Amino acid sequence: MTVTEPEPARSLAPTPPLAARARTVGGSPVRDILAVTARPEVINFAGGLPAPELFDAEGIAAAYRTVLAETPARALQYSTTEGEPALRAALAARTAARGLPTAPDDLLVTTGSQQALSLLATALLEPGDTVLVERPCYLAALQAFGLAGARVVAVPGDGDGLDPDALDALVARERPKLLYTVPTFQNPTGRTLPAARRAAVARVAARRGLWIVEDDPYGELRYDGERVPWIATHPGAEDRTVLLGSFSKVMAPGLRLGWLRAPAGPRRACAVAKQAADLHTPTVNQLAAARYLADNDLDAHVRRVAGVYGERRDAMLAGLPAALPDGSTWTRPEGGMFLWVRLPDGNDTTALLPRVVERDVAYVPGAPFFAGEPDPATLRLCFVTQTPQEIAEGLRRLGAGLRD
Repeated sequence: MTVTEPEPARSLAPTPPLAARARTVGGSPVRDILAVTARPEVINFAGGLPAPELFDAEGIAAAYRTVLAETPARALQYSTTEGEPALRAALAARTAARGLPTAPDDLLVTTGSQQALSLLATALLEPGDTVLVERPCYLAALQAFGLAGARVVAVPGDGDGLDPDALDALVARERPKLLYTVPTFQNPTGRTLPAARRAAVARVAARRGLWIVEDDPYGELRYDGERVPWIATHPGAEDRTVLLGSFSKVMAPGLRLGWLRAPAGPRRACAVAKQAADLHTPTVNQLAAARYLADNDLDAHVRRVAGVYGERRDAMLAGLPAALPDGSTWTRPEGGMFLWVRLPDGNDTTALLPRVVERDVAYVPGAPFFAGEPDPATLRLCFVTQTPQEIAEGLRRLGAGLRD
């Protein structure tokens, strides 16, 4: 019997490297903080999590039961990339009722509005293209544009949001492809861009040639004041604005249902990009949402949620003066989920966070929300997830941690 000698050990060639964008774009600090602070004793002001006790779980469950009982074959089958007709019709009607004439074919249903951002980055941006954003900016948008290889530049602004004159100068100098903005109850600051500035932004886009991506996940969560019309409704913006919407904050984030309203060119390009990403958003979720809208008054549900969230915002605003060092400032949002704090000069909220977490409370440092030079003294607080009593205790712990 012949014995075969084993082959001598050979060194293996290394595998090819990851794509440069995967190596250079970091993960989400919010997700990282949530993982570290998942202990039940932690009062977590870090996440942008809707209050689960306010979900209409029974209404949503009933919608699923009805869909699966009446149209199981359709609900469990593949669907069109653009989205279920019944859901798009309902979304178009809701959009038109808020002052923006919309047909079902103007809409593309997405797997959360975050996917809409990713699709737009794929459809509109080449590596090296310039994108303008607010200062500070929604963190996941910075990730999406970074993964697309875009150069991201912040537009100067103030307590009311971006400055249209500064935007005009930047567009002339930088030749950007698009402006991304959350003009209503912005994440992370909670501020709302006034109507006059929205009209001015529309004029800049029309005069200079610029796409506007108007992200509106929080706009229905208003506690004070009057609704401000979308940028997309202003003259000059009609043919160059992509409006994003979501059920995550008003129905339930686990449904992963968002949508974009866009002119035909970018909408078709996003549909092609979606085909490559996931073919379509889950059919059963879309049909259940359409059934929920048919059988329930979503606006009444949102009003109930907004009433509770408004009390929680007030509880946080009431407790901040005692919790924060003298000289701190913060926003007073009329709605949404967040407020923005700036500690006195010399503070670094990233360095302070571990001390605060030791007190079983958490926030998000502000630095990751900036394109370009960050402001290390800033932080974001979410006020909707906890009760007023929990907010008061969390702020007590926060104050103790900041004083340590």
